[in-house]
Amino acid sequence: MKMNSFKIFIAVVLFGACLLPLKLSAEEGAGKDAPTSQWIFSIIEKGGVVMYPIIFCSVMALGVGIERAFHLRRNKVIHPEFLEKVKPYWVRQDTGKAITVCRRHDVALSRVLKAGLLRMEYGILEIEKAVEGAGQHEASLLTSNLRMLGALANIAPMLGFLGTVTGMIKAFEAIAQAGSAGNQGLVASGISEALITTAAGLFVGIPALMMYHFFRSKVDKFVFEMEEIVIELIEELLHQKEPDKEGRK
Repeated sequence: MKMNSFKIFIAVVLFGACLLPLKLSAEEGAGKDAPTSQWIFSIIEKGGVVMYPIIFCSVMALGVGIERAFHLRRNKVIHPEFLEKVKPYWVRQDTGKAITVCRRHDVALSRVLKAGLLRMEYGILEIEKAVEGAGQHEASLLTSNLRMLGALANIAPMLGFLGTVTGMIKAFEAIAQAGSAGNQGLVASGISEALITTAAGLFVGIPALMMYHFFRSKVDKFVFEMEEIVIELIEELLHQKEPDKEGRK
C-alpha cells in the first residue's frame, strides 16, 4: 500500500510538471522565449488526441521506474549489517534476540528469516515451509509494480499504432473529399499525426520495456541470493541439531 501511494504521488507530480510548461507555452504564444516548450506543445498538438494517453503512460512509467529504483536497492532487500547481527543468534538458536533483530531491520530478508524463527520450535520441516512461503510472498512484493511497468511498455506502442490508424484515416478522408489535387495540407496533417503518434508510442514503450527487464533481472538476483542465504542458515541449523541428537542418545 505504501509503495502504491508513493508511486501514484510521483506520477501525479510528474504529470503536472510535464503539463505546466506546455500550458505556459500555449498562453505565452510564439513571441516569448520558450522555443523548446512551444516545440513540444506543437508536436503534441499535431499528434492529436491519442498523444495524451501516451503522455500519461510515459509519466506512469517514469513514476514506477523511480519507485522501483528506490525500493530495489540492496539495503532495502538484503542488508549486510542485518545478516551479520542475526546470524550468531540463529546459530545459537536464541530465537528471542534473533526475532528482535529482524524487527529492527525491516527488509525482505529479515521478514523471511523471522518467519522461520517463529516456527523454530516445530522442527526443520516447519521452518523450511515457513521460509519458503515468506520468500514467495516477498518475491511477489518485489515484482508487484513491475507488472504495471510491463503493461505500460505494451500499451504505449499500441496507442501509437492507434494514432497511426486515425491519422491515416484523416489523410484518406482528405483525399476522398478534395481529390488528389485538393488541399495537400490536410493530407500532410493526417500523415504527420500518424508518424508522430507512432514515434511517441515507441519512444515511451522501448525505455519502459528496458526498465522492466532491468528491474526484473534485479529482483531475480535478489531472490536467488536470499534463497542461498536462507539455505545456508538452515544447513547450519541442521548440523547443529545432529550433534545434539547424538549426545542425547
